[in-house]
Amino acid sequence: MEIIRPISDLRNNFGEISKQVNENNETVFLTKNGYGNMVVMSMEQYQKLNFENEITAKLQEAELVSKHDTNRYSHIDVFSKLRGIINE
Repeated sequence: MEIIRPISDLRNNFGEISKQVNENNETVFLTKNGYGNMVVMSMEQYQKLNFENEITAKLQEAELVSKHDTNRYSHIDVFSKLRGIINE
């Protein structure tokens, strides 16, 4: 459920908004003059969002590389190489 509040609530009801985003893990959308202005979320939510975006970007990059590279590796080859790197 989206929580939409006027931006003045950030000043007047900061504690309540902080509780919503931190304890209830909710995102609060703030409006100014009836239009969207900013989003408030917990640092945990923000870090998770950034991590998911980073993973998506890396997968998209890998997909582009795979279109131009004809080399394919089996899972055995990949895990063998990773074990070698870890054991070094």
